[in-house]
Amino acid sequence: MNDITRRALLRRASLAALLPLGAPALALAEQEPYPSRPIKWVVPYLAGTGPDTTTRILAEAVTPFIGQPVVIDNRAGAAGNIGARAGAKAAPDGYTWIYSAAPMAANMLMYKNPGYDALKDFRHIMRLTRSDIVVVVSAKSDIRTMQELVARAKAKNGQMNYASGGVGTPSHLGVEMMLTSAHAQAMHVPYKGASELVNAVIGDQVTFGAPIFSVAFPLIKAGQLRALAVAGSSRNPTLPDVPTLAEAGIKGAELTSWGGISVPAGTPDAVAEKIRGAFEKALAQPQVIALLEKQGGMVDIQDSTAYVKGFKQEMAFTEAMMKKVGLEAM
Repeated sequence: MNDITRRALLRRASLAALLPLGAPALALAEQEPYPSRPIKWVVPYLAGTGPDTTTRILAEAVTPFIGQPVVIDNRAGAAGNIGARAGAKAAPDGYTWIYSAAPMAANMLMYKNPGYDALKDFRHIMRLTRSDIVVVVSAKSDIRTMQELVARAKAKNGQMNYASGGVGTPSHLGVEMMLTSAHAQAMHVPYKGASELVNAVIGDQVTFGAPIFSVAFPLIKAGQLRALAVAGSSRNPTLPDVPTLAEAGIKGAELTSWGGISVPAGTPDAVAEKIRGAFEKALAQPQVIALLEKQGGMVDIQDSTAYVKGFKQEMAFTEAMMKKVGLEAM
């Protein structure tokens, strides 16, 4: 053992002696510079989905600025609830991050007991990105416009089916809102994420779906999916020829997906500030912006206050949509 290591161990022992008997390990950890070991980033979605791809780009980009490796931990299931629960129960020491997104807020209304409180159990550091929702059919389908899709749904009198990434996700509630606005009906078939959603559409297991843009775009570009409409307030610059739902005659069904970085409630201010600063630097890099846009996403930074406000707005929006389409909490 060299002198440097010996001095470090003696320092830790001295600090521990000053702590009250039974004090949590976190108190000692706070004496260490943050971060001093790898960080786990919990992603409540399947590998290969839009949120997963986005998070992996961001993890690599933020590593030089945070000073430690950031390891992705996919915890998919229950529309994101499984991963959110794991994040909520983690130690508030800055070594567990949670990819928080719109479904985390929506699930507070969609589920009677999601297993966490989206506002109380997390410290929401900042919003990072957003992505459009795009209505797609298989490229082999004879449906070529949004108007044709609506007409087909009405002709089938509710027997047409569509895929979603899970109950309560934007790909579910957004479609239900769209169908209500179009005075049409379709059967909901939930899958375990956006990747399974698009595979179901490509494989003709369902007629259509509305995944997030970052998942759909590579398959649209590859000629496997056909985009009928974007559910945002304006056309997506990556697919300028694809109309919005409003332009296709379906009003009041605007929807986007967003995501950000959160940590367990109780995480110290200094740690949260370090994380925020690292992401601001990472997202200012042109190559990172270009990578996200290539996947169909957009950098959309919001500070903690605005991000929390977004959660509350999403919860109110979800409640309104549930009432409009007659959905009850599970």
